[in-house]
Amino acid sequence: MATIQDLLTEAIDRLRASGSETPRLDAEVLLGAVLGIDRTAIIAQPNAPVGDGSAERFAASIARREAGEPVAYIRGMKEFRGLAFGVDARALIPRPETELLVELAEAEVVHRLTAVARPAGSPPLRLLDVGTGSGAVAIALGVALRRRRMLDEVEIVATDSSADAIELARENAVAHAVGDRVRFEVADLLPAGTSSATWDLIAANLPYVRSDALRGLPTATTFEPAAALDGGPDGLVVIGRLLDRLPAALSPGGVALLEIGGDQEVDLLAAVASRLPDWACEVRRDLGGLPRVARIVPPQPA
Repeated sequence: MATIQDLLTEAIDRLRASGSETPRLDAEVLLGAVLGIDRTAIIAQPNAPVGDGSAERFAASIARREAGEPVAYIRGMKEFRGLAFGVDARALIPRPETELLVELAEAEVVHRLTAVARPAGSPPLRLLDVGTGSGAVAIALGVALRRRRMLDEVEIVATDSSADAIELARENAVAHAVGDRVRFEVADLLPAGTSSATWDLIAANLPYVRSDALRGLPTATTFEPAAALDGGPDGLVVIGRLLDRLPAALSPGGVALLEIGGDQEVDLLAAVASRLPDWACEVRRDLGGLPRVARIVPPQPA
């Protein structure tokens, strides 16, 4: 019977030969998923025997990874903001850099709920997550606000143009016990029938990869929905469409938070200046020091 170390040694060699940039990590994570234990246990028990059935399932996982399939899709799960999200080819895999979008959105909501006393009977803050994909942003925000006992003071709606993505997002919302607190809709940016509705906070992680850069992305991204990545020739086509709709969509004093590519700060600032004169825009950086989230607010009344 093969041991953990036997299986890892062969798998690492295969993944290295296939071009994986993290062959050991991939192999350890996938074996842990098959055995139902975490990576620490894998590392700590190299001589533990592995049954034939588990070895066969691990070999199948390694074959999928050799073909370039993302580890998250093979596992069927991705961690985001300390939460486990179900993931598959219906939606983009949540990225660590998007956690900043949730962090900033949470801070905006907390400020609005605590900085100024809200009279009894005040309507809930209206929060919109545009391009929700797996639901990671809306759900992580809902869970964070529940921990703060603020979930009853907000209304959260999330949209995506893909019905498949919305189905996955609903599944994840139920798994995190916010299925009745986040409303998901298939829509082109804004929910249907809300031409006169306004939002206190709009958070968006829309496609922002330049079309000609898609072919240079890691092979794993070819397994993800292209529409969730392709932002057009300049990477800002979809984001630009949302910018055009902000004046009618944001409430007075509202704020929009838009995730962007690390090389798009100058272009995004120019787009806001052109499409939204007199609006304020600042770009927040991620932990790597790269421009990541644009904070956009309308002009304040005189």
